[in-house]
Amino acid sequence: MSKQPDVIWLNTSPSFLCFAKPLLRELSRYITIARWEYSQTQDEASSLDVAVELLHNYLESSNQPVHLIGHSTGGLVGLLYARRYPEKVKSLTLLAVGADAALDWQAHYYTHLPFLSHQKILNAMVYNLFGYQNERTVKRLESILEQDKNCSLSPHSLFKRLSVPPCPVPVPLMVCGSTDDIIVERDALQGWRPFLMEGDRYWECQKGRHFFHLFEPEIVAEQILDFWQSLRQLDSVCSSLKV
Repeated sequence: MSKQPDVIWLNTSPSFLCFAKPLLRELSRYITIARWEYSQTQDEASSLDVAVELLHNYLESSNQPVHLIGHSTGGLVGLLYARRYPEKVKSLTLLAVGADAALDWQAHYYTHLPFLSHQKILNAMVYNLFGYQNERTVKRLESILEQDKNCSLSPHSLFKRLSVPPCPVPVPLMVCGSTDDIIVERDALQGWRPFLMEGDRYWECQKGRHFFHLFEPEIVAEQILDFWQSLRQLDSVCSSLKV
């Protein structure tokens, strides 16, 4: 029988999975990790509720709580799931998820769309998300952003924006971000601080922009693993105190 995973990476964008692989490789050296994937066609409506229930169906077969980790909208799905089914979640780690957890790059895209052309916005977003790149890489990244816009779960469109106000999370929480992320800026990330409970953790990467886990996978993995280790130590202490 195959070992059940300790950690589930929540992926809501097939085109963005390539940005997560360096971090997943680092984490998999120390812990069993699986990917939960959500994808949709251009004709399907985006529904966070559907995604949460599909995740629940996936995790129902697990006989123990798991660590959930997600970037941007993947983290949002994890957050909504942890609030609805806290008994299934050992901890939640959010990467580039602000206190308004619905904020993502597509929210910025649709905010600027009435004023700039689609192509100009994509080109600017490549720089904002990844920094300066050569022309060939810029074209490739523009294509990835286009795919994400068309085929990923996002709560935003030209006609509506969703906001998810912050509140305490009923499971151990780690919030990670980058100081130079212009999508989830530092103020948006620090909006989590009043809602952190004892044992929760807040950490900022000094560089890497919105995809800091792509550019700094070793240090991000180190911080996340240390968080999980602290939870194991706490569990051990609590167990020793039980009568």
